[in-house]
Amino acid sequence: MSGSGGASPPSVLFLLLLAAPGFAQPAGEAACRPVRAAFQVLQPGAKWVPESPVPGLDLQVCVPKGSTCCSRRMEEKYQAVARQNMEQLLQSASMELKFLVIQNAAVFQEAFEIVVRHARNFTNSMFRSHYKSMGPRALKFVGELFTDVSLYILGSDISVNDMINEFFDSLFPLVYSHLINPGFPDPSVEMTECLRAARRDLKAFGNYPKMMMTQVSKSLQATRVFLQALNLGIEVINTTDHLKLSKECGRALLKMWYCSHCQGLLLAKPCAGYCGAVTYGCLAGVGEIDRHWRDYISSLEGLTKGMRGVYDMEHVLLNLFSLVRDAVIYVQKNGGKLSATVSRLCGHAQQRQYRSTNYPEDLFIDKKGLKVTHIEQEETLSSRRRELITKLKSHSDFYSTLPEYICNHSSAVQNDTVCWNGQEVVERYSPHIPRNGAKAQPGNHEGKMKGPEPVISQIIDKLKHINQLLKGMALPHRRATGKTPEEEEEESGDCDDEDDCGRGSGDGELRVRNQLRFLAGLLLFVTSATD
Repeated sequence: MSGSGGASPPSVLFLLLLAAPGFAQPAGEAACRPVRAAFQVLQPGAKWVPESPVPGLDLQVCVPKGSTCCSRRMEEKYQAVARQNMEQLLQSASMELKFLVIQNAAVFQEAFEIVVRHARNFTNSMFRSHYKSMGPRALKFVGELFTDVSLYILGSDISVNDMINEFFDSLFPLVYSHLINPGFPDPSVEMTECLRAARRDLKAFGNYPKMMMTQVSKSLQATRVFLQALNLGIEVINTTDHLKLSKECGRALLKMWYCSHCQGLLLAKPCAGYCGAVTYGCLAGVGEIDRHWRDYISSLEGLTKGMRGVYDMEHVLLNLFSLVRDAVIYVQKNGGKLSATVSRLCGHAQQRQYRSTNYPEDLFIDKKGLKVTHIEQEETLSSRRRELITKLKSHSDFYSTLPEYICNHSSAVQNDTVCWNGQEVVERYSPHIPRNGAKAQPGNHEGKMKGPEPVISQIIDKLKHINQLLKGMALPHRRATGKTPEEEEEESGDCDDEDDCGRGSGDGELRVRNQLRFLAGLLLFVTSATD
């Protein structure tokens, strides 16, 4: 018998199994009765099963050596079922990984929105509490800034520098009229536009806008790429779930799983090596994703490790109110010089000049009085990212082990003894070796594919692109400086002495480190978050 090991006599176990019902091929009319019964489960009421064995000359895949219990229509149905089985196995294989990525993409997106909302509320509270005269009007500009921040995180084509410049351009006329020249009517439209236009040339807020641009840009870029990577991960997995199997693959699956039925061998199971060869052939294109998927997880891990300090949006945004506050204080301290310059530039010499006495009580604020209640750290965004990477790394071999998963969760035996080799039940499976020695799909000449499908090639290109983005964030180089993230944050923005911005952010213990925590249920957190 083919594949039985040459002159070696068949084992007793092999002979006993061949004699068992479902392994032995019955003769005469009785041969097709169990086949008919089994097929009725797949196609109730079908009348395509021959009453007795037939030559099967019209069969294309399950070609018999003698007679068969299958008709052409049965063969077509079996092939459709084989394809469906493969699709279900692929979806089952990716279920855990898919849920992991989808769940975390949703959780992180919601968490980022919560951070933005808290950062906005902190900034609004600062204006309401310490700049009562202009606080209500400043809320509009604060809202517009953080709306742009949210849109940027979600992928909108907005410049971080532009959104921050717009914020300070809008804020300067308000600060000028309420804090430098208090008691006077609001400036006219012409005066407001003049103040907006002059703000950057005057460096009215010192170097604080530049510091803010540096920190917000770095943290939001990292956050945005992180979200893009998670969403692409979902797309990659979906591509595998809905893979279109080739014609050759469909025929090979039919031969592996159902051609034995045509011979009345209903209990025969594919040999492990044979199953591996067929599935490797069917998934050859998917296998091309493997190294790019591994690179994806590695690159995502590199990004998450670097998302600290100025690269951590939670840290940056929740401390943003202190930068805004210090920027306003800078304007107040330089009010005399600014007022004189503005009077010349905007032609309002009659406006009351800056004075050093009799200012409203909200003009200068006690920075030590600005404290934010610290939330006990439970689970921060950083720890959640580390947890995600740990779980993703356990799926790094997902694509390389797909064929093994398919065989382990289908009807294949766990070894290569007494099993179906695509033509008959053999005592031991021997893989097919092409006579000319030409390379084919590993161990299988029937499940071979021409190459990656276009959809696979497209997803590989997308993985290459996101991997370049992840690596291009250039976060790891910061370790070489020997400085903590907080020290680097102080230096970001190239602040010098005359800008008077080297202090303030640390005064009054205003740093808010990792204040966001995940409650037991994120939805509960979202509902209870103040707006």
